[in-house]
Amino acid sequence: MVTQVLNLIFGSKNDREIKALRPVVEQINGLEPGLTPLSDEALADKTQDFKKRLEAGQTLDDILPDAFAVCREMSRRKLNMRHFDVQLIGGMILHRGRIAEMKTGEGKTLVATLPIYLNALEGKGVHLVTVNDYLAKRDAQWMGQLYHALGLSTGVIQHDASFIFDPTYQAADKRLQHLRPCTRPEAYRADITYGTNNEYGFDYLRDNLVVTDLNQCVQRDLNFAIVDEVDSILIDEARTPLIISGPTDQTTDLYYRINAIIPQLKAETDYTIEEKTKTAALTEDGNARVEKLLGVDNLYDPAHMDLVHHVVKALQAHTLYKRDVDYVVKDGEVIIVDEFTGRLMPGRRWSDGLHQAVEAKEGVKIANENQTLASVTFQNYFRMYKKLSGMTGTADTEAAEFAKIYNLDVNVVPTNRQMIRQDYADVVYRTEKEKFAAIVEEIKECHERGQPVLVGTISIEKSEKLAGMLSRNGIKHNVLNAKQHEREAEIVAQAGRKGAVTIATNMAGRGTDILLGGNPEFMYKQVLYREENIPESRKLEIYESIRSDCEKNKQEVVALGGLHILGTERHESRRIDNQLRGRAGRQGDPGTSRFYLSLEDDLMRIFASERVSQLMLKLGMEEGVPIEHGMVTRAIANAQKKVEAHNFEIRKQLLEYDDVMNKQREVIYRHRRAVLSGENLTDDLHDMMDSAVESTLNVYCPPEQYPEEWDVKGLTEVMQSQFGLDITQGKHDGGDSLR
Repeated sequence: MVTQVLNLIFGSKNDREIKALRPVVEQINGLEPGLTPLSDEALADKTQDFKKRLEAGQTLDDILPDAFAVCREMSRRKLNMRHFDVQLIGGMILHRGRIAEMKTGEGKTLVATLPIYLNALEGKGVHLVTVNDYLAKRDAQWMGQLYHALGLSTGVIQHDASFIFDPTYQAADKRLQHLRPCTRPEAYRADITYGTNNEYGFDYLRDNLVVTDLNQCVQRDLNFAIVDEVDSILIDEARTPLIISGPTDQTTDLYYRINAIIPQLKAETDYTIEEKTKTAALTEDGNARVEKLLGVDNLYDPAHMDLVHHVVKALQAHTLYKRDVDYVVKDGEVIIVDEFTGRLMPGRRWSDGLHQAVEAKEGVKIANENQTLASVTFQNYFRMYKKLSGMTGTADTEAAEFAKIYNLDVNVVPTNRQMIRQDYADVVYRTEKEKFAAIVEEIKECHERGQPVLVGTISIEKSEKLAGMLSRNGIKHNVLNAKQHEREAEIVAQAGRKGAVTIATNMAGRGTDILLGGNPEFMYKQVLYREENIPESRKLEIYESIRSDCEKNKQEVVALGGLHILGTERHESRRIDNQLRGRAGRQGDPGTSRFYLSLEDDLMRIFASERVSQLMLKLGMEEGVPIEHGMVTRAIANAQKKVEAHNFEIRKQLLEYDDVMNKQREVIYRHRRAVLSGENLTDDLHDMMDSAVESTLNVYCPPEQYPEEWDVKGLTEVMQSQFGLDITQGKHDGGDSLR
C-alpha cells in the first residue's frame, strides 16, 4: 500500500528512469537540423569521426547523442523510417545493458540499430540474436542497407550457410538478395553479425573442440549482444542445454525390443505418469511384468540396469510425447517442435535415449545414441558477453529471474501511441467439443462482417483440427504452423486484410508484425518476385497501387474494430498468451482479443480443473453454455504461475549444475587455447611435468615421513607405468636415495 502511494506521488522506479533519459532525447533532437542538409557521403563520414573520438579517449556515452542522431538521419534517408522519441529511449536502455520491454508494433528491429551502430564503432563486434534463421536473414537484409550506408559491414550466420550484406551482389535466389556467401569467420569478423542463439552457442562449442589450429575458430571474443525476444531465448529455451555429441557403438536393437512390450503394459497397474513433470515410472507389478516379457530374473540386477532406463524412456515416448504436438515425422525423421515458438528444430535431438524411443514408436530408422562431447547452457553462454541486453514485448513478468540469473534490469518503454485494444474475459466450456463449436461460430460471425481473425492454437494437431472444421463450414482460411513455415511471411502479410482468417501456432507470436489492410512492402516484393523484367518506370506505379489498396483496406478493417485475436487454449506461460494478444492493437490501432477454454485443455486438466469444475457444477451449467467468472480467471492465472514457478526451478537447478561444470569448462578451454596458440608452450610443459612428478612423489614419499617409511616400490611402479622412467634405489652419502 505504501509503495502504491509513493508511486502515485513520485512515479515508479521505471517512470523515474525513463524521465532521466528525456534530456538526452532532447539533445539528439536538437542535432537533427544540423544533419539534414548534409550529403549522404558527409553523413557517412561521421562514422570515421566517431572512431577517431573514441581513439582520442572519449567513451561511447560521450558520443551517444551524436551517433544516435546520425543513425536516425541515415535511417530516414535509406529506410524511410525515422526513430520516434520513445525508440531513442529504447536504444539508450539497450546500450546500458538492460532489457527494453516494448509493445508489439513499436519497432524493436529499428530500435536495435541505434545501440548496434554505436557499439560497433569500437570495432570489437556486435551480435544481434534472433529466434530463427528467417528473422536473422530478414533483419540483416533490411537493416544492412542502413549499416552499409554508414560504412559498417553486416554478417549473417545461418544453420548451413554464412553471408555478408553486399548491395551490389545479385543472388540467383531472390530471397537471398544482396547476401553474398562467405566463410563463417568472415561473417563473425563483420562489424555487426545477425544469427540465432543456437548458432552462436554451437559455434562457441565447436571453436573449443578445434584440435590443430586456433585459426580454425570462427568467433572472436564475445563483446556485446542484443537478444531479440529475450524472454524466449534466455528464459523459455534455457531449460535445454546446447550439446555437441558424437556417435557411440551402442546397438539400436534394444529400442525395438523394448518398444514391442510397451503396448502390453497397463496404465496405473504397471506404470504411472506425471504430466506436470513429463516423467514415468514402473510400479511393482510393472517391474514383474517387464521381467516376464523380457525374460530376465531381476530388472535391478547391475547387469540389467540399462533396461529400466530404456523402459522408462519408451513409456515417456508412448504416453507423454505426442505426434504433431511435441514432434512431427517428416521424410522418415522425427523432428522436434519447439513448444514455445511452434517451429521445427531440425538437427536437435532429445537426450538420454528419449529420441531413439520416439523413433522406435514411430517405426522410423533409429539413429545411434550419442555421447556428449561438449555442452553449455544458454545462461552460461550469454553471461560470457562483456555486455548483454535484450528486447521483447513481454519481460516484466520475469523481471526477478532476469535480475537474479543474468543481472539484467527491465525497463518498460512507453508506447508511441496509446494502446486501445479491448481484451475480453476468458470463456470456459466443459468439453473441447463444445469449445471448438463456439470458436467456429465466432470465426463465422467475424468473417461474415469482414473483420480479420487470428486464431492461436498451441499445437499443429489442434491447428489442423480447427482448419478441418472451418473447411467443412466453407470458411476460407490460411494455416500457419511448423508444416507450412515456408509460407510464413506471405501468410502474415495478408493476416490483417479484410475478411482474412488465419490459424496459427505460436509461430505468429514472434518477430512478425500484422499490419491492418495488409503489408504493402511485402506484397510489392511478391509482385517483383513473380514477374521478372518489370520496367523501372512501372515499379513506382505498381507500388503506389498496392499501397493505396492496402490503405483503403485498412480503413475498412479499422471501422470493423481491427484485428480480432481468438485464443483456443491457454499456454503454460502467461507471456506466450500476452504475445498472441499483442498481435492486435499495434501503434494505436483498434483490436480485440478473447480466449476460449475447456476443462479438457491440458493446462486446465492438469492444474486448474477441479476448482473450476466444482464452480460449474454449483452453477448448474448446461452443455454448450460457457462460464465467465472472476474465479475462473484467477484459477487459470494461479495455474500458470504454478507452471512458471516449476519451470524456474528446473532452470535454476540446471544452472546450478552447469555452474560447477562451467568452472572446469573455463579452465580446460583456457588451457586448450594456450596449447593451440603455442605461446610459452615449452615452459608450460616443463612446469606441468614438474608439478606432476612432484605431486606423485608427495603421494609415495611424503616429506613429513622418514625415508624408511616411503613406499618406494609403489613409486617405482607408477613412475615406470605413467612416465616411462626407470628409477632405482641406492645408497648415496650414507643414506637412501632415488635416482
